[in-house]
Amino acid sequence: MKKCFHAIIPIILGLVAAQVIATLQVHLSNAHLYGSLVLIKEAGYLIVPNQHIMPCLHAWGPAFLGGLFFTLTIGAGLSIVSFSAAWSWDRLFRKRKSFAIFLLILWMGCLVSLNLRGLILLAGMYFLVIPPLVFWSTLRWLPQERRKQSGYKGVLHVIPLLVLALLWGSQADKRLFLDLRDYLLLSNPPGARINDFYYDYTLYPAEVFKPLHQRLLKTAILEDVQKKPIVAALKRTLLDNDYLVVETTSAVDLRIHQGGGGFLLEHQGRTVLRTTLQEFVSKPGAMLREFSYKCDRYAFFRLLTFYSLLVAFPITLYLVLHAFICMLLRAFSSRRASLVIASLLCFLIGVSLWLFFQHQRPGPVEPKNLAQALDSRRWQERVAALRLIEEKHIEIAEFQGHGKLLSSPHVPERYWLARALGMSRRPETYNDLLNFLEDPHLNVVSIAFYALGRRGDRRAVPEIIKRIETSQHWYNQWHAYKALRTLGWKQSQSD
Repeated sequence: MKKCFHAIIPIILGLVAAQVIATLQVHLSNAHLYGSLVLIKEAGYLIVPNQHIMPCLHAWGPAFLGGLFFTLTIGAGLSIVSFSAAWSWDRLFRKRKSFAIFLLILWMGCLVSLNLRGLILLAGMYFLVIPPLVFWSTLRWLPQERRKQSGYKGVLHVIPLLVLALLWGSQADKRLFLDLRDYLLLSNPPGARINDFYYDYTLYPAEVFKPLHQRLLKTAILEDVQKKPIVAALKRTLLDNDYLVVETTSAVDLRIHQGGGGFLLEHQGRTVLRTTLQEFVSKPGAMLREFSYKCDRYAFFRLLTFYSLLVAFPITLYLVLHAFICMLLRAFSSRRASLVIASLLCFLIGVSLWLFFQHQRPGPVEPKNLAQALDSRRWQERVAALRLIEEKHIEIAEFQGHGKLLSSPHVPERYWLARALGMSRRPETYNDLLNFLEDPHLNVVSIAFYALGRRGDRRAVPEIIKRIETSQHWYNQWHAYKALRTLGWKQSQSD
């Protein structure tokens, strides 16, 4: 039994530690966001997320569920790497000091890179807690087999995982994540629930490490700026870039001081940029993006999180499934047989999912065959046609059969139809797009807001604002606000 669990127990310990850190990290980020929303609301601006979501920012449930994102990405990544390092040191390098020193230097290098632009305590806790914990527990749980071939036997168990990685890697392209959602998750009820969970809770952890220029709303305060024309010019420029000027001494994202013949842009008590009024007003986008870049302390953390999502997350799923199957088989088979059968079954499950994805994923559609593809019996081919229509900016209303797609039972089909309607300029398709705001699925509603923004019809502004104020889904509100800004709407304290 120990042989079945010697890999998974250290990794589970690492994931538990990551979940504790992540829950606290997301909870503190939620509290900070709540404080910013209170300031923005009191100043008379439109807030996103709205008053229906704000109470969730104080609750531990969303923090815990949102924290799962970091647990299954950066937590899984550090756990896998730490387990591999401990196993290699013990089995392949026979506990050589030189390799231990190399691992120590690598660990310290990660800590330095993480905090290069300023100390980020909770993000650093992942690196301070998980690697030592997993490294120690790996050595604790490794079976006492120090034969010459033991390391190579361990490598053999990795072969099915490597083959699966090659198979799934062959599918990698710029559309992979969308295709996984459309053809793997949204094609079945269990997958749809996973999809809904993802969109319900990932905006909470996203707020932890987003750079300022990617955040929807930012707070700003003008200090020591006395002349009304200058105040008006700065406020107008800031509002154009979603920096909402508030009247408070509390923590804000941007403080602008006047002094030294110009202006100082500060963040968390630190002067980040110096500029003049003319320079700031003439190119505010570039100036604020540079400000965001220099304030961003999470670039290295985001990079590791992304690669952990791509690599460590599927490996963790494989190991957990392997350990579970091995545990069941040990009730009526030998240790070696259970390990081999568990590896085979995990491999077959991975291949089956790959084949299913291959079957669901349609081939490319030629522009000359669009009408035929839209009338296909397979919804996957109809989705491929809608994608091409949206990509090539083709008028969807030119295809007479598009009306019957409005009531499609398939979420991806309604989703891509809404995107295609966003490229339409026919008056009769405007109401079709508005009707998608009543769709029961949050992905379709969100993309309907996006499409309304792309149409450029400002008649949608009052309806979008009303939806933002009444929506129960943060993800929908996020897309709705982006649509407002695309339509040229700007915040004002009278909203």
